[in-house]
Amino acid sequence: MEKKLFSVLQDDLSVCFVTGSPNVALHHIFPGKGRRKGCEKYGFVVSLEPRWHNMSSYSVHAVPNAGLDLVLKQKAQKCFEERYGTRKEFIQEFGKSYL
Repeated sequence: MEKKLFSVLQDDLSVCFVTGSPNVALHHIFPGKGRRKGCEKYGFVVSLEPRWHNMSSYSVHAVPNAGLDLVLKQKAQKCFEERYGTRKEFIQEFGKSYL
């Protein structure tokens, strides 16, 4: 049985967060061991066209912690701090602050 994922940043995971294209890959905003589950727990996932995900020099995986990748991390952290816990708790869960 497939997991039902949700996003706190995007209403419709069937289209790209950036372009609206239906050609998408699911992106977990925070990388690293154990963080994938946290992303799924809190809804820190978005759908991205392959070129925005990992198929270009400007993709979130090619340029970590900058550009779109940093924007997504900052939005997710703000959401966490508004809905789920403190900055200290965010850092415990995801490794560091992006704000």
